[in-house]
This record gives sequence, C-alpha cells and structure tokens, in this order.
Amino acid sequence: MYSLGIDIGSSSVKVSLLDIKSGSCCCSSTNPKTEAPIKAPQKGFAEQDPEMWWGFICDGIKDIASQFNMSEVVSIGITYQMHGLVAVDKDVKPVRDSIIWCDSRAVALGAEALENIGYDKCMDHLLNSPGNFTASKLAWVKRNEPELYAKIWKFMLPGDYVAYKLSGSVATTETGLSEQILWDFKEARRADFVAEYYGISPELIPDIVPSIGVAANTDAATEKLFGIPEGTPISYRAGDQPNNAFSLNVLNPGEIATTGGTSGVVYGVTDIPKADAHSRVNTFLHVNNTADAHRYGVLLCINGTGIMNSWIHRNITSQYSYAEMNDVAAQAPAGSDGLLVLPFGNGAERVLENMTTGAALAGIDLVRHNVSHIIRATQEGIAFSFRYGIDIMRDLGLNLSVIRAGKANLFLSPLFRSTLATLCGSKIELYNTDGSLGAARGAALGAGFYKTPEEAFATLTKVDEILPEPEWADALETAYQNWKKELERHLDK
Repeated sequence: MYSLGIDIGSSSVKVSLLDIKSGSCCCSSTNPKTEAPIKAPQKGFAEQDPEMWWGFICDGIKDIASQFNMSEVVSIGITYQMHGLVAVDKDVKPVRDSIIWCDSRAVALGAEALENIGYDKCMDHLLNSPGNFTASKLAWVKRNEPELYAKIWKFMLPGDYVAYKLSGSVATTETGLSEQILWDFKEARRADFVAEYYGISPELIPDIVPSIGVAANTDAATEKLFGIPEGTPISYRAGDQPNNAFSLNVLNPGEIATTGGTSGVVYGVTDIPKADAHSRVNTFLHVNNTADAHRYGVLLCINGTGIMNSWIHRNITSQYSYAEMNDVAAQAPAGSDGLLVLPFGNGAERVLENMTTGAALAGIDLVRHNVSHIIRATQEGIAFSFRYGIDIMRDLGLNLSVIRAGKANLFLSPLFRSTLATLCGSKIELYNTDGSLGAARGAALGAGFYKTPEEAFATLTKVDEILPEPEWADALETAYQNWKKELERHLDK
C-alpha cells in the first residue's frame, strides 16, 4: 500500500510515494526542473497561476505512475505554500492569478485593520495583526479589482484548490483559517468579525474539514488521469511550515522545527496561545490541534534567506556549484573579517514589523575581502536573521534547546549548520524527510493506516547531529552584534 504526498512550493512542486509498511520513500518527482516563475507586475507583488501548480502536480504523479502501480495508492496528503489567495468563480475557475505568500501589497490594509478593529481585540482573539495575510490580500482585491471580486464564489488556500482538483470538493481547515487570520482563538471558531470588517461575505469562506482525517475522496476524473482509484481518501492537509514541523515529528510543546528553503522558518509548538505584541512572529493552529489537546505553532518566517543564497550563486558565484560555494566559504574566517550581509531583499519582513529594508552588503574592504568572504558573510547573515527571530521567540518563553530540520536546502551546508548551532547555542538534528513525505505520512495517519503518530514516525531516522563550534563562538557573537547595529541603521532610514 502506498500513500501519496504532494508539496506545492513557490519554487517547485514535489510529489512522493511512501510505502506505508516500511515507511520508506519509493519514488519522488520534482517539477519544474528549473525554478518555477513568479510574476511581479509591480514592486512588492508576487503571483502564480494555480493551473501552473496543477500542471506540475500532473507531471509528477504521471512520472511516478510510469514506475509504480497507482491502484495501490490508499491515501493522499497535501502540503502547500501558506497564506496564498486562490479566488474562484462558480465554475471553480480562478478569477485571477494567486497572490502568494511573499506578496506584500496588502501590508497597509492589514495595518488599517489592526487600528480599526482594535489592537487588543486582534491580539486577544487572532493572536496576530491582520497583517499581510490571506484575508487582507482578498480585501486588496475587493478594493482594487472590484470587477474581479464580484465574480468570486469562494476563496481558498493553494492546498484547498489542489484538493478540489483531485476530488471536486471545496473546503478548508481550521489550521488554514488560522493562517488566513480568520480564526478566533479565544472563541475557538471562525473569526467572522475580520471578514465583516473587510466587507467580505462569510459565504465566500469554504466549509471546514479536518487537517488530519478524511476530508474528501478522489473523483472519477482523478482515476482516469492517474490511475488512483476513485474514492481514495484525501486525509491530510497543512501549510508548508506546520507540515515541515509535522514531517520532523514536532507535535508537542517545546519541540522546534526549522527549514531554509526560499524563505527561512523556525517553528515552535506550544500548548499555550502566545502573541507577539509586534507581530514579528505569528501564532497559528498546529496541524494536530484538537479541542482536548491544544497545539499552537509559533512561526518565525524570514523571506530573504535561501533566496539570498541563490541570488549570490546566480549573480556572483555562478562558476561554482552550491557544494563548491561551501568549500570556498570555509576559506574565510568566522565573522567574515567584518563583512556583513543583510539578507532581507525579498519584500516586507514580518520579523522587521513588515518593513522592507532591502538586502545589503556592508563593510566591504576591497583589499582584504574576496569571494570567500562574500559567500561566508551571506550564510552568516542568513544565520544572523534566524538568531534575531529566535531571540524574539525565546522572549515569548519558547525553549529552543534542540532544533530539528530536514537535510535539504541551506541545511546541506556544513558551514551554515555549524554557524546556526553556534549562534543559538543549540544542537541541530537532521532527519531523512521532506514536506512531500511528511504529507504522505500524515495522509496514512489520517486514513487510519497508521493508528498513532508514534507508529507513523517509527521509521523516521536521524541522519546527522550538529553541535556548536566553541572556537567560532566569540567571533560570531561579535559579528552578530555588529550585524544588529547595521540592521538598526537601515531600519531607522
């Protein structure tokens, strides 16, 4: 028996097939083979066509179907880029491109909502400012594209849309509502007062289904297209960061997950709802939250991390592979001889209170510094941004003594891993998993093929462990304090 996991990212879509009995990955397919395009019609805008995601999913599943018997797929799980807006008409066709997670056009609307709804009410009930989240993105469409808005029948998250494409069923989850800032934590129900403030009819919000549990079943069209039997349960759905935590078996208070893809994320689980007074980190329902066992995810998201590393690669160090970049960076000392990189060049940053500072390279000495310093300073700057946010999370009472991550993206770099471990004084554990495999495990659990989370994660294997480097500690701490001063200088502009 197989479980199929689908991971809808902004850079690519990955589909994986999990053997439920052994817990091993049978096959994976990632599409496109190069980075998926993001449309940016104006500064601060970021859009993608939902049908593009679906095309990549079809390519991935058909690739797997050429190698395995898809009639043995018994569950499907979906994970997706968070906060994206997919607005559809009565024929469930998108009325416009999706406004995705890194789009910052609705920042001002969210700030207005915070003031007009009231700071205390937002913090008490939403645990967040309405910010630049999905509800605010829809409000932007209502204000700026009224003709398109008038066509909207329902609005969904990217994962909701893909579940519809597989099943014909339109729905969302409580976890999804919380990431749209449409969940009332205090009353444990949908936050219709946010929709009312924005003038959004509650009828546009889909019905609620479980995150873990049978939420829909595949239709005849899916069987015809892929060979997956009609009626196969779609039994897991979660945003990419709650799912990344789930993939790493981060389910209980005190457990921490992190990732370094296009964006950088630290995600901690707590059983006490926590709100940051400045909304620099955000609280959502975790994927395993229930009425009897509350689980909240405190999310630190930094837009400009992996994308900063890839920008350096494309524009400065294209002669090197990523592995070679790591070797070159190791030629520079810890602290990069005073060279500092601010990686915040991918739009407004929540951790900086939705300010857009842009990326910067500061303190360069044309005599002393070379490409090794630039690469190392970039990785250190990304690690500094993690430390900056982690200090905020610690102030909220989260314990970050152990950090778990998948061995992928930035965490493939030994230098980055050791830098982060040293800066945070924390052990880092790396595991043999990714988002698509986590979604596949979640689906098998939600459909009952695994009876407990312990059974689902029995085959999860730790592949590496990284401890702080004591000889780097002083140099990195000095560099970090200088980096903070440089950041503050940019924030004061």
